[in-house]
Amino acid sequence: MDTSIAIRIYRALARRYPDVLEPGRDRGSPFQVLISTILSAQTTDRAVDSVAPTLFSRFPTPRALAGADVGEVEAIIHPTGFFHTKARHIVGTSRALVSDFGGKVPGTMEGLLTLPGVGRKTANIVLAYAFHREEGIAVDTHVKRIAGRIGFSDAKDPDRIERDLTAIYPRELWGTVNTLFITHGRTLCTARKPRCPECPVRRDCRYYRELGKGPRADRSRDSFMGIQS
Repeated sequence: MDTSIAIRIYRALARRYPDVLEPGRDRGSPFQVLISTILSAQTTDRAVDSVAPTLFSRFPTPRALAGADVGEVEAIIHPTGFFHTKARHIVGTSRALVSDFGGKVPGTMEGLLTLPGVGRKTANIVLAYAFHREEGIAVDTHVKRIAGRIGFSDAKDPDRIERDLTAIYPRELWGTVNTLFITHGRTLCTARKPRCPECPVRRDCRYYRELGKGPRADRSRDSFMGIQS
């Protein structure tokens, strides 16, 4: 798929979800963004939001969290799931921040990847939201699903999917591509029951075409229903 189609899809999603774009990217301090992103693995934003105020009130700095009892942290973050592993990671990450980075979150991909529990997805999110730096496109389950359905990438490996996406989108859009794809995946392009007739990018979507609901049938139905694209 070429860049012109990718940009058209981006613009259609941006019109559909205008509230997820700038300036709503400030999610707190770099430390809060980092810890919240680690907690967000395999859970919902609502679950993270339910525990973050308590966690950061009790442990407001990397040094405070580095000295925390892991059991106490587990009790606080329990609603996010996988709390044993997440507690070890966020305490270990805080200790690494104190010992290796002077208590500050590194603003580079290389530095972030040295922290426990931080892979490229987490690092990309932290760089985008905490430092406003577009170093890549974070590939979570929603981004992976939408990239495959639309036809941007047939890869299974997140790093390869990221390379495919960054090859067709200009760097200045990488952060918002991630945000728009996640929002679209949660809203319309869901895993089990995608709401294709409501999708603003269906005419450029390979998944939609392969369902036998291609552009000709789509135009006929839209005309019948009085829908304008």
